[in-house]
Amino acid sequence: MAKQFDVVIIGAGPGGYVAAIRAAQLGLNTACVERWTKADGKPALGGTCLNVGCIPSKALLDSTWKFYENSNKMAQHGITLGKVEIDVPTMIKRKDTIVNNLTTGVSGLFKANGVTTISGTGKVLAAKQVEVTDKDGNTEILEASNIIIATGSAPIDIPPAPKTGDIIVDSTGALEFDSVPKRLGVIGAGVIGLELGSVWGRLGSEVIVLEAQEAFLAMADQQVAKDALKVYSKQGLDIRLSARVTGSEIKGEEVTVTYLDQKGEEQQETFDKLIVAVGRRPFTEGALAPDCGVNMDERGFVFVDDQCRTGVPGVYAIGDVVRGPMLAHKASEEGVMVAELIADKTAQMNYDLIPSVIYTHPELAWVGKTEEEIKASGETYKVGVFPFAASGRAMASDDTAGMVKVIADEATDRILGVHVLGPSAAELVQQAAIAMEFGASAEDIALTVFAHPTVSEAFHEAALAVDGHAIHIANRKKRK
Repeated sequence: MAKQFDVVIIGAGPGGYVAAIRAAQLGLNTACVERWTKADGKPALGGTCLNVGCIPSKALLDSTWKFYENSNKMAQHGITLGKVEIDVPTMIKRKDTIVNNLTTGVSGLFKANGVTTISGTGKVLAAKQVEVTDKDGNTEILEASNIIIATGSAPIDIPPAPKTGDIIVDSTGALEFDSVPKRLGVIGAGVIGLELGSVWGRLGSEVIVLEAQEAFLAMADQQVAKDALKVYSKQGLDIRLSARVTGSEIKGEEVTVTYLDQKGEEQQETFDKLIVAVGRRPFTEGALAPDCGVNMDERGFVFVDDQCRTGVPGVYAIGDVVRGPMLAHKASEEGVMVAELIADKTAQMNYDLIPSVIYTHPELAWVGKTEEEIKASGETYKVGVFPFAASGRAMASDDTAGMVKVIADEATDRILGVHVLGPSAAELVQQAAIAMEFGASAEDIALTVFAHPTVSEAFHEAALAVDGHAIHIANRKKRK
């Protein structure tokens, strides 16, 4: 007889495991199916984010920034150090320890909440059944009143640069280098490419980033993105826009990449390592039986409504396999929403206020609309900008690159978007997201008392600047 559950979740990433915990908290008999396993054969919970994405990359970013600071920025503080060296294997081991601690923590949370963990690959069948195939090819059928598809995403491969051993790698392989490449190529100047390029660039790699698009970070506000490009370039990242990769050839321990530049002329560069970071695709191959009734588009995304329902009652899909940004926090909140809907509670999430962050140094983060999006919509708006170069706290910590930009509606003064390049950008944008969730106006922020000295004051000053009232810069109002 098939095992029966109120909820079966396929995938234990940041969407799936959060959905499982919340469903169990609500009293639902819950199972979570995960295909990844650790070296000891136990399920590797946490998905891409915990295992080979958000968490390990931040561990390396923090380690390498400490190395960079101690190598380049201590003398001006009066601190004299000898030659600073990096032990890459030790750095990687620290990263692996953090990953193991967190994935083990998720396993503990499953046990504490009564979630049943099932190791294997899940497939949605007709009549709300889930087929699970273990590593030995054995199958079992689970009966579910509700199913949540949370299978996540995988790096996109491109024909001109197929993964080959440890020379041409994707984002996962780039987290495992055992030494610092002398010359590193990165295809794609998006979030992943910039973060990984920064990691190895800080340790001494000569980094060239090849980006096919003409605009740098087209999804971000372009005023802030252009400032970010200048900052990253000063840090040593050689970012080449309108560079379309057409081929690659491995010769010994090197790879030669051929690409077309802005003029359409063929160019070549040779690297010790090449990271392909051109984006991610939904991981839905083999996840849906043809007769299960769940529909996908031609790119593999599952069709869902605003509350993540598929066309089959009782079957939901969340995270990277559905529309919207491929972000762990978006997936987690969708998981909570769906679990609560299954438990007959009222639930909804605000897709207009999902923060985005690039964890370079300085960080680049935003929430709400870009100026380009607002301009295209025909809305009238006003803008306030405050540079960190005028922030006392930023000066004291030697972290003055970047700005805070606040965009507000011309008529209502309601904040439409906040964009930050600079110290603690992710935290400042989260402040903005909270304010915007409550419908705050620029004046609301301007009338709020901010502690001094803090980098948060830059958000305060940018809000004041919206109406030309900034205290610590010459005011320049910008209305459209």
